[in-house]
Amino acid sequence: MDRFFLPSACFDADQVTFLADTAHQMVRVLRLQPGDRVIALDGTGSETLVELVDLTPQSAWGRVLERRPARGEPQSRLWLYLGLTQREKFEWMLQKCTETGAAGFTPLISARSLVQRESEVLPKLERWRRIVQEAAEQSGRGLVPPVHPPLRLNAALAEAAGQELCLLAWEEEHTLDLKSALVSLAGQPAPHLAALIGPEGGFSNAEAAQAAAAGACQVTLGPRILRMETAAVVLTALVLHHLEH
Repeated sequence: MDRFFLPSACFDADQVTFLADTAHQMVRVLRLQPGDRVIALDGTGSETLVELVDLTPQSAWGRVLERRPARGEPQSRLWLYLGLTQREKFEWMLQKCTETGAAGFTPLISARSLVQRESEVLPKLERWRRIVQEAAEQSGRGLVPPVHPPLRLNAALAEAAGQELCLLAWEEEHTLDLKSALVSLAGQPAPHLAALIGPEGGFSNAEAAQAAAAGACQVTLGPRILRMETAAVVLTALVLHHLEH
């Protein structure tokens, strides 16, 4: 069933009015018709089952059939700080980690990041937010994970320190695995945690030491060296699987 995130102003007690660009997509791309059912999402974690009543390429509205919690939203909240890299790889990480259940993203500038200036990133934020919204719609999420402006490592570590646990995936860590690191969250029903994924080349020794001094927990993702985009998805999937089961 097709899903669409909409502003809260589109929702009334018994009907939903869709935006013009959404109506165009419904008619011209998805070929929906009156009587078809869709899911409308207000971005608060709930979803509304809607039966379409009237739609044109310029406007559409439907009747509310049911309101319910979104089934695809994890209780645990994992925020990812992703090392900046090539556009295609970074956008792939945003898409796949949204599908996997990440709560939000901050582009990370570190010593080995391909991009070193915040000014290069800011014009891309709107595109990245659209990619995340489309991935959230496709994967059954009830929230659109935010994409924040970029941070340098020291600022990211300071921000992540506010979470209940901060993880740093590091290829030079050979002892502490994710399962062991997550023991500290045992018994917490909906923990908030952060994870930092380095760029190609990883974090330097000095950066790893800086992270440890800031309270980050260095973890291994196993005996094989993963590409950064693989590491981001694997970490997200393993963390949420462990915490949700």
